[in-house]
Order: sequence, then structure tokens, then C-alpha cells
Amino acid sequence: MTAPSPTAASTLPDAARLRETVDFVREQDAAALLPLLLPGLDAVELQALVDRCRFSHAALLVFPSDPQELRGLLAGCGLAGDVPPRPSVVVRDRLAARHRRDAAGLEVHILRPPVTGRDGERRTVELFTLVVPPGSELADVAEHERAREHEAHLAFEVERPDPLLLRGMCALFARHGAVADGGGYNPHEDGTVFYFTAPAGAKAGYRRMELYAPGDHRDVLAAHLVEHRARRSAETLLRLMTGAWTTQALAVFAELRVPDAMAPETVTDAGTLARAVGADPESLTTLLRYLAMLGVVAGERDGFRLTGLGALLRADAPESMRPLALMYGGPFYRSFGALGHTVRTGEAAFDHLFGENHFDHFARHPELADMFDRAMAAGARMFEPLAAHPVITAAAERPGPATVVDVAGGNGALLGRILTAHPRLHGVLLERPHVVEAARRSLDAAGVGGRCTYRAGDFAAVPPGGDVYVLSRILHDWDDERCREILRHCARAMPAGADLLVVERVLPADDSVSLATAWDLHMRCNVGGRERRADHYGRLLADAGLALVGCAPLPLEGSVLHARKAGPVPAPTRPGR
Repeated sequence: MTAPSPTAASTLPDAARLRETVDFVREQDAAALLPLLLPGLDAVELQALVDRCRFSHAALLVFPSDPQELRGLLAGCGLAGDVPPRPSVVVRDRLAARHRRDAAGLEVHILRPPVTGRDGERRTVELFTLVVPPGSELADVAEHERAREHEAHLAFEVERPDPLLLRGMCALFARHGAVADGGGYNPHEDGTVFYFTAPAGAKAGYRRMELYAPGDHRDVLAAHLVEHRARRSAETLLRLMTGAWTTQALAVFAELRVPDAMAPETVTDAGTLARAVGADPESLTTLLRYLAMLGVVAGERDGFRLTGLGALLRADAPESMRPLALMYGGPFYRSFGALGHTVRTGEAAFDHLFGENHFDHFARHPELADMFDRAMAAGARMFEPLAAHPVITAAAERPGPATVVDVAGGNGALLGRILTAHPRLHGVLLERPHVVEAARRSLDAAGVGGRCTYRAGDFAAVPPGGDVYVLSRILHDWDDERCREILRHCARAMPAGADLLVVERVLPADDSVSLATAWDLHMRCNVGGRERRADHYGRLLADAGLALVGCAPLPLEGSVLHARKAGPVPAPTRPGR
């Protein structure tokens, strides 16, 4: 006997998933479910559990586009729409940790509409909701969660609980392969929750189980949590140790162009994909299974489907992240293998490994230089709000011509956005000679090349006379002394009243979790640079005769620092590039 599996509907709309969950709750009871969750139970053990606990609810996480759609979901399944939702802190925090997002930006709610079982028992559907409007950046979170069903679980309420009974039930669950998976005491409900992961042989379609005991049973819960933390610590450390596997799996997936061989919204079997990309079918299947755990592809009955996350690795995707995957899985991966050298000496591991800094090395290898420039363009989402920055908007609205100077502007992705948004602005792009030509082609293709002037040179050649100067992800490439020199070149070129915008990932002042902290290690290892706090940038700017005016957030945990000339500028020496 096997219960209907909610994961069979993982690719269905929320309405179908909720309908299956409601039907499941109506049809099932403890006597039917417990043998499926714990296949080793004998008749005596099963009867003991059935006598002391009842099937309480099944849980599901859904992603309506707005509250009205949520009401429609409930009504379509015959559920009460007037059940008041409450914030769900536990699921919010689990989502934030799983997807490396700020928990404050995830408004997860919980509601429990009642359902009457076929046996007349009153049960509920525990419904977690996260509103995901059309076009939201949370769409990938929703797709991943629908495919993996991390928050789906079954709950049993213990009747007349006491410490001896609860310890015995936890021991019985453990004896049959269920593993402690956390829990907690809710003082608002005066109830204690014990979470378990079902054994691998479970046939209920759900892998998470909840035991709910009315009352305060934190004395029993303490031992349960000790077991969970011990297991979680070892598993967490093991997962951290295998991070390199993820880097290489994504790089190989991109290198073989597997995403390009997968038609959007189409399930393709691994054999067909292997023939298309020239891979071993069995090994490619193993790779795809691994990537399915990451949400890059979704495993289906007849093969694999590319998710929105995986589609970012297609070569033809807007702002494709394929070059970034190849760079992180290629030269930077090799140099990270020598991270110990950086930590011991303070020197860049890349220089130690390749015998020269990464700018010179890439300049001698045009294919790497092209990959690097395209990899940098993959982070262009960080630029999206910059065209509307008050400094740039003010320059565009002044009477007469106005110029934005993009210093070391790469392939012109940022300058192209600014010029597209403001047809009256003129642009100047300063870059190395081989990059200038790539930028010229890119800006011509964007239709703004006629309003752009190109200057080939290093930082000593910063053109004078601009209204707004931009340094985007440049200063983190260098140590403090080089940064001062670059900023002095900019300050000397800036006329009175000109503004400087510096785009970087800024380290948090309170050492909270941030992408900037990871990039700080990356920059030190691979280019000899570093990320900095806002006050650190303020001091570097001041040393160059510039004053930090403000700092505003950007996507991808970036920031834009706004500076103005503060007084006489010290004469710069010439830094390398």
C-alpha cells in the first residue's frame, strides 16, 4: 500500500498541489500512514502508536501571485477563506537559509483551514504562503521549492502526552530509521513539536514528520534537539566540504552546453542529452541528478527539465552566467586550490600559481580575457537601478550636454544602460585597447554607440571634463595604495561640481552574513584585492581629495557610493592596470 505522493505534482500549479493535499488529508488516517512512514513497525508497535496519536495535518508551501489568488486557491479546494494567516518565522528562516536570502524580504505566512476526514475526524491543511508576483526575483525560489517540496510534511498529535510516553515514541521512531530533525516549544499555543526525517524506505510520499504534543515538554525536547544538532553539525560540515563539487558540476554543465541542448519547458531524457553534447549517458545522468538537488534542473519521470535557475547558464540567456561558471570552475578554481599561500603570505594565489597577476595573464590569453569580460557582464543585474541614480538623473536633466565617464568600463554594459535610459547623455569609456573594441561592438548593438567616445589606456588616462564619473567593481581589484592612486587620477580629472559613483560589494559593519565577505576572500586569493567597509572607502576617498556623500544598496548585495571633490587633489603616481 502506497499513499499518493505530493511530489508527483511538484511541477503542477499550486491549485493542483493543494487539491491533492486536501484529498490526501481527507482520505488518510494514522493507522494507514504510520506503516508507510515507518515500514518496520510490527503490529504491536503500530497499535501502540495509533492508540496514542492521531493524524493531524499535512503541510504545503504555495506561492500565490497576490492575496486574491490565495483566496481563489482556498475556494477552489472547498477550504474556508476566512482563516486568519499568521507570520511563519520557522519556514521563513528555513527558506532564507536554503536560498541565501535576507529573511526580512520573505513574507511567509501560515494558515490552517479545517478539513473533515472520511472517518469524521477534524484535521487541517497547514498552508504556508509566500506571495510571488509575476516577474518577481522570487520566481526561482518558488520553482525550486515546488520541485523539491522541502516544507511538505505530515503531523501526528499525541493524545494525553507525558514525558515517559514521548521518550518512548521518539525512541520507537528512531529504532525504525526516523532521524531527529529539530523542533521547538510554542508558548502561544502551549505545544511542543518534534520533527523527524522519515527513513529512506518510507512510502507515504512525505519525507518529513511532525509529532505535536500539547503542553510544555521541553525537558524531553532537549534530548531530541541534542541528537538533531549533533547530526546537523556533521552533515553541515560535510556539505560545506563538498562545495567544490558544486562549482565543478555547474562549470561542466555549462562547458558541455547541456542547458543549450535542453528546450525550455521540455523534458528530455539523459540519453538524448548525452548524444547531443557528446557525453557518457550514465555519467551525465549522475551529474543531472546532483544538479536536480540544487534546483538547476528538475528530475521528471521521463528525464530532466531545465529550471529558471539552470536557464541562466544557457549561452543565449540575457545576461548569461555561463562565462562566470566557466571562470569560477576554471582559472579561479585552480588558484583557489592555493588559497593556503594567500592566507600564509598575504600574496595572491593566482600570481603564485601562474607567475603573473590575472590582468597580465588574461591579456596574454585572449580567450581568457574574453571569458573574464563576459563573466563580469554576467553581474549586470547589479547595475539595474544605477541609471535612475539621482546624480545621473540630475546630469541628464541639466540644460546643455552632459557626459558620463565610465573608467575601466569593461564591455560597456553599465554605460549602455545609462545611455539607453537618458538619450541626452554622452558617454566616454576608458579601457584597455582590446576591450575597447569589444565595448564598441556592444554599445553599437545597443544603439547608443553614436553617443559614446572611446579612450584606450590605463587609469592615468582618465579623461577630464565629465559630469559624472563611474568606477564599477574596480577598486576591489587593488590594495589600498593602488586605490588611492586610481581615485587621485579620477579626482584630478573631475571638474568642480562633478560626481563620482563607486560600485562595489561593501562589507557589513556588523559582520553579518553577506556576499561581500565571500568576495573578500575571492579577491584576496585571485587578484590581490579586497572588499571593504563603507568607512574604509570613505578614508580612501578622503586621501584622494574626495568626500563620501552617501551609500545606497544595489541588487546582488552591491552598493553604490557617491563622492564629490573635497579640495585640492594630491598629484598621483601611475598605477598599473
